Amino acid sequence: VQLQASGGGLVQPGGSLRLSCAVSGLTVRQFAIGWFRQAPGKEREGVSCILSDNIGTSYADPVQGRFTTSRDNAKNAVYLQMNNLKPEDSAVYYCVADVNCAVEDPLNQKGYWGQGTQVTVSS
Repeated sequence: VQLQASGGGLVQPGGSLRLSCAVSGLTVRQFAIGWFRQAPGKEREGVSCILSDNIGTSYADPVQGRFTTSRDNAKNAVYLQMNNLKPEDSAVYYCVADVNCAVEDPLNQKGYWGQGTQVTVSS
């Protein structure tokens, strides 16, 4: 199983980025796919989750209303659309596949983790 996050970069405050998580070795439709982030010197933070079979999505309070996660079953990929980015959103972003997401308990998130992608929000 491999997950590869991509799409990060440098963006100005108020800008947008779309992260992609390409998955191989499992069918994303059958798993919950979460996005987590970690900034230097800070603990891992849960960002979002899309449940299996698109039962629903959830978001951490700091990104609610600005970030949207979605899934493309045909491409076996998951996306994180990030709008109105703020400097505090700067971090390495990771995608993870598991039976469920632990957005509220990120240190206990299990499952398959991918390599991260760096997001930097700065003027």
